[in-house]
Amino acid sequence: MGVFERYLSVWVALAIGAGVALGLVLPGVFAAVAGLEWARVNLVVAVLIWLMVYPMMLKIEPSCLRDVGRRPKGLALTLIVNWLVKPFTMAALGVFFFDRVFAGLVPPADAEQYVAGMILLGVAPCTAMVFVWSQLTEGDPNYTLVQVSVNDLVMIFAFAPIAGLLLGVTSIEVPWETLFASVVIFVVIPLAAGMATRASTTAARLDALGRRLKPSSIVGLLLTVVLLFGFQAQTIVESPGRVVLIAIPLLIQSYGIFAIGYGLARVLKLPFEVAAPAAMIGTSNFFELAVAVAISLFGLGSGAALATVVGVLIEVPVMLSLVAFANRTRGWFPVAADAR
Repeated sequence: MGVFERYLSVWVALAIGAGVALGLVLPGVFAAVAGLEWARVNLVVAVLIWLMVYPMMLKIEPSCLRDVGRRPKGLALTLIVNWLVKPFTMAALGVFFFDRVFAGLVPPADAEQYVAGMILLGVAPCTAMVFVWSQLTEGDPNYTLVQVSVNDLVMIFAFAPIAGLLLGVTSIEVPWETLFASVVIFVVIPLAAGMATRASTTAARLDALGRRLKPSSIVGLLLTVVLLFGFQAQTIVESPGRVVLIAIPLLIQSYGIFAIGYGLARVLKLPFEVAAPAAMIGTSNFFELAVAVAISLFGLGSGAALATVVGVLIEVPVMLSLVAFANRTRGWFPVAADAR
């Protein structure tokens, strides 16, 4: 590992500070960048995520995708944790903290809103950034692609019913344009670019290109952190106490879900390159969808929207800490075991 990778947590901390500072000093610039959206997906953030995802897409071998079906345990683990565990534990944690632990600190109406936003995060497992976390843990790119694709298919049918059940709302209007745009922008386009590159270059040049792009991928991650924290600088400064209260159960949920997924992967004796991405998908969030639904249901200035924004704020630092933990515990898993 180079100096850049070795001290990544330091650079991320600096990027967080820079994002908040720049967001306060240049609010107009960040407002303009935030307005560059298509179907509620920020296009500048999309470009930066492409920069992070593209190197992993270069590693995907189409002919190897059919072999993934011979190792179903990783897929089953992902689906069980994402759809049978995560939404319900998130709702339980939200109610426990804001109905009991923080009962005297937050008005009941605000507490209900925060729980609603947390539930929306819990019903929206990751689509895009998991490719980044998988790459940082040297996950199997073919398996990760299938995990994300299957998860997206399930999300189309499961998001609204589960969110409606937990929120007590009879009908939720899912922003299909956001869901569709995110899949196209974060999966289809970079995958097509990676496959086109593979088809038009030699293996040696492909390997050299991947090495050259590795630093730019990390730069994309740091710039994404700057933008995300810059977008929410006012919220962080104006409501630091509320942000902290919301972050506590979200942090417990994130680390708890990872522990469940990672622990079950170890019990199932999945190879590390499958186990790490499987645990990361459930831990990370599809925050574009959660934020969009919170705004459409409760309003832009609602507590639910604030809760989803806090989910955005803790996402990168939490996931980087889990990437570091996973890389340190690589030896817990078989490297080339048959995971069928």
